[in-house]
Amino acid sequence: MPPNTQQDLYESLGVPRDVSDGDLKRAYRRLAMEYHPDKNPGAESAERFKQITQAYEILSDPDKRAAYDRFGMAGVDASQGSGPAGFEGFSSFDGLGDIFDAFFSGSARQGQRRRGPEQGADLRARLHLTFEEAAFGVEKEIEYQRQEPCDDCQGSGSAPGSEPSNCTECNGLGEVRRAQKSIFGQFVNVSVCPRCQGQGQVVTSPCIKCRGAGRVQSNRRIGVTVPAGITDELQIRLTGEGDIGLRGGPPGGLYVVVEVDRHESFYRQEDNVILDLPLNIAQAALGAEVIIPSLDGEVEIDVPSGIQQGDEIVLRGKGVHHLNRGGRGDMIVRISVVIPDKLDEGQRSLLEELSETLGTPSLPERRKSFFDRLRDAVSGDA
Repeated sequence: MPPNTQQDLYESLGVPRDVSDGDLKRAYRRLAMEYHPDKNPGAESAERFKQITQAYEILSDPDKRAAYDRFGMAGVDASQGSGPAGFEGFSSFDGLGDIFDAFFSGSARQGQRRRGPEQGADLRARLHLTFEEAAFGVEKEIEYQRQEPCDDCQGSGSAPGSEPSNCTECNGLGEVRRAQKSIFGQFVNVSVCPRCQGQGQVVTSPCIKCRGAGRVQSNRRIGVTVPAGITDELQIRLTGEGDIGLRGGPPGGLYVVVEVDRHESFYRQEDNVILDLPLNIAQAALGAEVIIPSLDGEVEIDVPSGIQQGDEIVLRGKGVHHLNRGGRGDMIVRISVVIPDKLDEGQRSLLEELSETLGTPSLPERRKSFFDRLRDAVSGDA
């Protein structure tokens, strides 16, 4: 039954034309509870209830409301606003679902139909790399386990030569319906069939190999391309290498977590390689040519004379490759001057002789502060 064309829809709900969605919903809920036939029997209440319900259906839909505001009922397709005869099911009023959920504590209006495809689970695997493999990149193979279709039953779960049968609890629909009564009348609650899990079919003669699951745990070996410059605990995602999907769904992904071993000689700081180089006091004072390890093999460096503790020698472009871009970091050689804690008589004699020629370094003169200079000026000592 179409709404009363002589009655303005906003007036039917007792709201102004610029009413917000929230106030519109609250007005409808109040009137629906007041005029529902179950609470107020009689033709007048039933007619009023249908009127406010159909008015809300139009005004709660942005497109229908805009058309109504411009053209009145002429702009609204009456076939889209058919009322709920007997108020059972109420399947045409999808826009009122949130209100019904509030009235019936979230009971399902339409429920879930037969379950559709479902993506397979994601998996994780760990991959050990040497320091050099992480720096330059490498091709590696990993072995892991994942769920794959059963070869014996081809993923059906039924023993070879047999077929699944229709579920007797839902008659092959994959859903069960239960009627519920409320102040609004009778509603039908639709839910997934607990016996067949929404499949509509059950395995009566299960496959021996997979025990009716249709899937088995299998070992799998695949190649992994490790990019140059990868760091410890980064993940490489391999799409489609996880568990197979359910009901024809896509497989999940495989996340390969990288574990990089420490290097025996140096360590990494971002894309730079840090080497702590110990020198004796003679090498530090006189300078030296020293062979050191690097990512590219052994290299010889010139240590300048007079180098101090904590000084650095930088070898440009000898570090780790930048991840996903060109170029490399640097190798930084940090100097550590080693003072001997034990000397033989000859070494002691030489150092004593050297000490006499070098003399005792004087302490640097403390620079006077502004207040010291001001005090000296006032006292006449400046």
